[in-house]
Amino acid sequence: MKQNKKLMEEIPDRFWGLFRSVNRSTYIEALLRINEEYEYSNYFLSREVCIQVLSEYFAKKRYVIWQDELEDELDTLEPPATRVLNWLLKTGWLRKVDDYASMTVYIVIPDYAAVMTEAFLRLDSEDEDETQIYIQNVYAILFSLKNDPRASISLLNTAFVNTKRLNKTLQDMLHNMDKFFASLLEQKTYEDLLRDHLEGYVEEIVKKKYHILKTSDNFYLYKTDIKRWIAAMREDTEWMEQMSRRSGGKVSAADIAEKLDQIERGFDSIEHRISNMDREHSRYIRATVTRLNYLLNQDDNMKGLVIQLLNHLSEGEEQEERIREVGEHMNLSQMTILSEKSLYKRRRPKADFTGNLEAEEEAEELSREEILNLNKLKNRYSKKEIESFIEENMEEGRMEVTDGSVRSGEDFEKLILAYDYSTRRKSLYRVEEADGEPEMIESGGYRYPKLTFIRRKS
Repeated sequence: MKQNKKLMEEIPDRFWGLFRSVNRSTYIEALLRINEEYEYSNYFLSREVCIQVLSEYFAKKRYVIWQDELEDELDTLEPPATRVLNWLLKTGWLRKVDDYASMTVYIVIPDYAAVMTEAFLRLDSEDEDETQIYIQNVYAILFSLKNDPRASISLLNTAFVNTKRLNKTLQDMLHNMDKFFASLLEQKTYEDLLRDHLEGYVEEIVKKKYHILKTSDNFYLYKTDIKRWIAAMREDTEWMEQMSRRSGGKVSAADIAEKLDQIERGFDSIEHRISNMDREHSRYIRATVTRLNYLLNQDDNMKGLVIQLLNHLSEGEEQEERIREVGEHMNLSQMTILSEKSLYKRRRPKADFTGNLEAEEEAEELSREEILNLNKLKNRYSKKEIESFIEENMEEGRMEVTDGSVRSGEDFEKLILAYDYSTRRKSLYRVEEADGEPEMIESGGYRYPKLTFIRRKS
């Protein structure tokens, strides 16, 4: 802790200017190139080599370097490689070391800057995933503890630290899956969503991270041995006393047993997190397939068309006018109208078994226009309007249909709907049964039966 505090005190104030700079990405890429050459050259670079490395890098890419707040007019006249190197030296990300014996100026990366550069490298790297590294470290450490007589208790602490880091890495992976759910609704076309899924989720999560937990060389392969070794160490009291003696009595056998329990509980937590990742992975796949199906069939699917209609009605400032215009052409008062199950298909009549059996022609199905007209007619008038039509023509609880009952097409439609309404169990009215077939009335171009509606008894 004291060493870390000392490093914090060494950081110059200008050091943090990189994160506020408009050239931030350029400076970070330059640091990564210098760090790569720094490792290759055994951590010893001259100023000339740094300028050469940056010159070659800038020559291969398109870039723009804006004037920074720490630069003056003379700095902007320098070549890009020299200009960036001078800025990194000025802000403390790099440091000059003069070798007077060889008359050479060397460039080194300070300890505090090396920590930040390592963080940039991890963000930019596509190397082996951390989950694999941590699980292999725990596996190797416990194997050494069990089989190497020279192993000390410090290795057990290292195994516990790696277990905690593995738990933290898995939790970060789980939390970062949320951004893929958010991107599902951002894609407006089937092609964009499929590309985002294959190049984003499959490449970044499945191939680089998730597969490590699910393939043959995975966490469970190591977990079985690790748990078996922990159980064997916990039961081996002689081994724990021997480890306690190697620590000079600073760590008791009970402390060792507690540390083994912590590692085992850590692996139980890892299994729990992997189970959560499985669940989130399945949720994302289901959501992606649903969204892909919607984007693929939205022009043919009834739900897709309804969603498009609602989106159209909610856009812009003239919503009321659009709603009124749509309302003149569609009746959306009942959900059954929006379902394909509401389309009526006429049944074939029953065969006449009392006489000669003859092949009957199948009744012609209603056309699409006729079906829409039926639905439109059925939902044009509400139940209150039908009841009012019957009440207005009633006298002493009876409505007798006469040649004057129908004066317009509206009355004719209401009469048909009144008869349909009277056949329902919860209707307030019913049609009085007559002997034989009802008499037919022809009036005003309409033909309808002579019916009598009466009020049902409560």
